[in-house]
Amino acid sequence: MAQLRQDHQKFIECNVEVVVVGPEDVKAFTAYFEKEALPFIGLPDPKSSVLKLYGQEVNLFKMGRMPAQVLIDKAGVARYVHYGHDMTDIPANEEILSLADEINLG
Repeated sequence: MAQLRQDHQKFIECNVEVVVVGPEDVKAFTAYFEKEALPFIGLPDPKSSVLKLYGQEVNLFKMGRMPAQVLIDKAGVARYVHYGHDMTDIPANEEILSLADEINLG
């Protein structure tokens, strides 16, 4: 999430709303977002409803949910999906912003 926070203003300028979905319950998720003063939307998903909807992988040997990035257009269509194999397998913000530009212009 630090990566997303670093370029939050660029996401805003590209008309991208960042939503972070996490496995914690509402209380824990809210506490974390407040403590870290995260500038984007946080969605607690303790029952893994969103995880299942988008096919995000859970690997207990790698500490739970694997990273996933999904770009959804204004019509609600997932236009780009990246499923990471571990916590280091996350696309750079520049790649996400470039894809968002293509989606917004297309």
